[in-house]
Amino acid sequence: MTTATETHKVDAKLVKELRDKSGAPMGDCLKALQETKGDMEGAFVVLRKRGMASAAKKATRTTNEGAVGTYIHAGGKIGVLVELNCESDFVARTPEFQELLRDIAMHIAATDPRYVRKEDVTEEDLAREKDVYRAQAAATGKPANIIEKMLEGKLSKFYEEVCLLEQPFIKEQTQSIAQIIATKVGKLGENISVRRFARFKVGAPDWTVAQTKLAAEEPQA
Repeated sequence: MTTATETHKVDAKLVKELRDKSGAPMGDCLKALQETKGDMEGAFVVLRKRGMASAAKKATRTTNEGAVGTYIHAGGKIGVLVELNCESDFVARTPEFQELLRDIAMHIAATDPRYVRKEDVTEEDLAREKDVYRAQAAATGKPANIIEKMLEGKLSKFYEEVCLLEQPFIKEQTQSIAQIIATKVGKLGENISVRRFARFKVGAPDWTVAQTKLAAEEPQA
């Protein structure tokens, strides 16, 4: 149990450093550092877990506001459009939301994901990947139960490669895009979701356009 005396043992500089790193409120940073007895990395993990929990609670709330952001890669060779939604126009105009929008657009320019979420992967693509991975695993001669575990690992890697929310954020590889969004949800107090994005590259034979299944099912105006 943390006592009042122990509370004062947390260096204010550590609290500020954790605040700058996580974007979480100062009070939450102080509590996390108290719980981990000043362990910066441990406190950061605590805040990440709480951010994901907070985001999960808000995930069912409607996001009808938001903004469209753009990112043009140096030299104008790659361009990205992304729609990021939230619950109010007020939050959409905050510097924190706009920063997140730009970061996601920049990330898409760099990594070229094919889908927004795991749930958006088409049945055809998923079936094809499973067939390939199952054949590769079977070729090892391992037992069936081991093959299934290998398949799970391969699919997890596949999702990380093609699904935006599963990808490690290019500016902070220890966190996924979903976790980056969750941190902002915890800070801004509103549900935030990526609805769709498009990525264009000069000279490429095709381009990437992705949207969530929920967006695709909405009636057209």
